[in-house]
Amino acid sequence: MHKMLYTLPDQLETERLILRPYRAGDGAAYYAVCQRNREHLLPFEAGNPALDVYTLEQAEILMRHFAAEWAARNALFLGAWEKISGSFAAQIYVGPVDWELPEFEIGYFVDVAHQGQGYVTEAVKAVLGWLFGDMGAHRVRLGCNEVNERSWRVAERCGFVREGHLRQTRKQVLREDGTYSGDYLYGLLRSEFENMNR
Repeated sequence: MHKMLYTLPDQLETERLILRPYRAGDGAAYYAVCQRNREHLLPFEAGNPALDVYTLEQAEILMRHFAAEWAARNALFLGAWEKISGSFAAQIYVGPVDWELPEFEIGYFVDVAHQGQGYVTEAVKAVLGWLFGDMGAHRVRLGCNEVNERSWRVAERCGFVREGHLRQTRKQVLREDGTYSGDYLYGLLRSEFENMNR
């Protein structure tokens, strides 16, 4: 199916979270997220757009860019907000890999004040339900640094299978023995997801 024929949700809801695409006007909130999480995101998220935000204007431009990318189905960024407080808890990224298969890539980061509370696992499970449900995904993949145990633990709690290990690919992230770290590659198939959710 052509990507423009997919109907994207206005929001996803979990027990504790509302996940929704970013929109115009979110710049001030996202600016605060970027400033609060700059050190937290390094070194594992070196390519994260949040790291390039230094002003309110840049944050608002990024929010409008994310909204345009969502509408074009090029990159699907969702903010995860706590239902009770309305505070930002996490960001989930979905990247289309192959619309014909279809296959998607997923990525995430948690707000430093919300880490260790299960918010990312909760959000990722909701997004996987959407991808394997409404989006008809056959496969979802993700990659994370081997030193970032919190990240790969989320993947494994959500049912992803470790499919590969790219060794010594990250000069800026060292292992305990001082050698360069690498990345773990994970995948989850529709059949595996369905078996987990029977």
